[in-house]
Parts: sequence; C-alpha cells; structure tokens
Amino acid sequence: MGLRAAASDALSLGTQLVDVGRAAGLAAVGITTAEILDEARSVLQERKSRELNADMQFTYRNPERSTDPSRILPGARSLVVGAWSYRRDPTGRQGPPGAPEADDAAGRHPEGQVARYARKDHYAALRSALGQVARHVVDEGWRATVVCDDNALVDRAAAHRAGIGWYGKNSLLFLPGQGSWFVLGAVVTDAPLEPTGPKEPRAHASGCGTCSRCMTACPTGALVEPGVLDAGRCLAWLVQSAGSFPVEHRRALGTRIYGCDECQQECPINRLADRRDPAGPPDADEIPSIDLIALLESSDEELMASHGRWYIAGRDPRYLRRNALVALGNSGDSHHPATEATLRHWIGSDDGMLSEHARWAAAELHRDDLVAGQR
Repeated sequence: MGLRAAASDALSLGTQLVDVGRAAGLAAVGITTAEILDEARSVLQERKSRELNADMQFTYRNPERSTDPSRILPGARSLVVGAWSYRRDPTGRQGPPGAPEADDAAGRHPEGQVARYARKDHYAALRSALGQVARHVVDEGWRATVVCDDNALVDRAAAHRAGIGWYGKNSLLFLPGQGSWFVLGAVVTDAPLEPTGPKEPRAHASGCGTCSRCMTACPTGALVEPGVLDAGRCLAWLVQSAGSFPVEHRRALGTRIYGCDECQQECPINRLADRRDPAGPPDADEIPSIDLIALLESSDEELMASHGRWYIAGRDPRYLRRNALVALGNSGDSHHPATEATLRHWIGSDDGMLSEHARWAAAELHRDDLVAGQR
C-alpha cells in the first residue's frame, strides 16, 4: 500500500470513528497520537514536588505510566478521545420520580448535596459510547482498549492534545461553546489514525481571558494559580480523602457530601452556554441530594449498595458518614428531633473519628447540651 493510500485509509477510519462517537452520544470526539504526554508528565511531577496533590494518587501515583498510552496498549499509535456531557438544568425536577420524602412531624430532614457529575454514573454512559468506537476499530482489524476515570491516563491532557478543548483557570477542560460540564475518556488503539488536533498543543487559546471568577468563588481558595489546584484545599478531593476532615475547611463544605461545583457554577462561559443552549432537566435517575439522617442511619452494606460507585477512601463507608456529619453541622437544623437523636448516637459512638465529627456538628448547631453527659 502506498503512502497516499495509507494516509487516505487513516483519514477515512478516523472520520468514521468520529461519526460513531457522535452517534453514540459523545458531545465531542478528537483524535491524537499515542505519543508520551510530555507536558502533562512535567506538570504532574512539578505539582508533586510542591505537594499540591496532597494525598491524592490517581494519575499522580505514577506519572511515567499515566502519560504513556503504550503502557495501556503495547504498540499504541492513536487515541480517540471523547467527552460526555453532564450539563443539566439545576432548577429542573430534583431526584427520581416517587422518591420518598422525610415525613417527620418537625419537617423534612436536612439534605446533603451531591455534585452534578456524581448524581448518576455518567462514566458508565461515557464508557458505553467509547465502547462503540472501540468495537468499530476492532471490526476494522485493529486492537483497541477503552480507558476512562482511570489512573492509567491523564484524560484531560489527551483531550487537550486531540483538540477538543482548552484548559480553563479552574483546571478543567472547556469545549468551545459548550463549557466544562464533561467527563472525558479515550480509546487507545494501534490503528494509525490522522490526528484532529493542532500539531502544537500550545496553539490552543484559552477562552478565560482576564476572568478569574472561578478562583475567587472557590470556597477554600484551592485554585492557587490559574489552572493550578491545591488538592489539600479542594472540597471535591477532601470528601474523598481518608482521615479526619480538616477542621479549617469544615464550614466551607456547607451541606455538600460529595463533590463541589462552585468553580463551574460561577463560570461566565458555562452560564453563556446555558443561555445559548438551555440544558435539559435532570435524568430520572439523577440524585442531587441525599437525606442526611437516612444516610447516617444506614448500614455499611446499604451505603455501599447505594453509593459504592463513588470514590470512597479504602472503600470504607465511615467516610460517607464523616462527610454527612460535617454537612449536618452546617445544615442549621438544630432542633429537628431526628437530628438530635442522630447526633446523640454518633457522639456516643466508639468510633473516635465519627464521635469527634458529631461533637463538632453539635457545637456548630449550638447544641452543647447533646454532648453533656457523653463520655
């Protein structure tokens, strides 16, 4: 086969894969080479040296691995990168139809908030769409592996090099005209595909301009520089981290129990995208909030069955309870009978970490009486 014919085949298959991905529901599809992501590797190493990753591992664990697609698929030549949108109208219907509501005589139970990306398994939808792309690659006689939400690849760097977006000051990838409400993944293949991105990654222009609203909106100041996140201050990471929740950031957590959307909600680019193309209502199976009392009364098995798809440190449901106790302390719901009973229970718990968080919550609610007489 001549070089011209080979180039034509690479372009043709790449075009087919973009079409397959879009038909499968991907908001954007791009193609890049499977060369080492050198810039991302340098960034990971530099931020590790500054301890900005705190105890976060993920792609920081082994930058040499997470920036080299050939570690995923030996002989890899191309990456087909896809973005799946989880942008929804936050004013739309909340929770699944028929969801039970607390019916306590003193009113509804306080609720903990869940970040938009975690309200349902959007990664499952992304993985399914990328799977269709991978199957087409395999049908054409090549090897392919799907990777998303995995420490094996820095997906934002791959997406950036594939030309589907640019880095915002909130450290997320923005798709032109669509904002940053996306999860990302890729198909790693040994097929020689024609790249869709610019030859020089730095050719991507940032659309943030002089705006830094995300940085000032961050509840803990975790965006320490444009595009640079200190995980040790980021609420989205702290709810996933092991150990005691840092006292200095507990009030900033508010009633969040998983994730934080603040930097995206305050972003003018995201707001403009909503005005240009209003988002649809939440899906029927999206759960934007969780009854804190019900969570704190659930067994380990019940918690993992309901929320086990989330990243939970050590797969230990104690950390969901820890987050819920902080949220309860920030709820302002100081005299609800269920709140009182729940706090008394956890204040008296043999679990030192949870007892301490319950005592903090009681103090925040000005209910020192709940601690009196407890050991």
